[in-house]
Amino acid sequence: MPTSHVRIEKILTENPVVLFMKGTQSFPMCGFSARACSILQDIGVRFHDVNVLEDEEIRNGIKEYGNWPTIPQLYINKQLVGGSDIMMEMYQNGELQDLLNAK
Repeated sequence: MPTSHVRIEKILTENPVVLFMKGTQSFPMCGFSARACSILQDIGVRFHDVNVLEDEEIRNGIKEYGNWPTIPQLYINKQLVGGSDIMMEMYQNGELQDLLNAK
């Protein structure tokens, strides 16, 4: 297993809600990451952010790990939910809130 996957597993094990993103929740560095943060903040859920811009190994590893090519990526209870478009769609129809409340 690649080192990045071991590190990602550890992050996902220690945090029930994780957003792999560009920047941080207090300072998102791209529009998609900003939108993902704002959705989670609007729901009022606490989440762990991982700034992929500060760690090339994680940035490439997370794309492989979840077989998902883009950033941001939301994980809830170690399960990949998706990126900001999927998050927005799920948020608008209430699915994301249900998933987060069930965590």
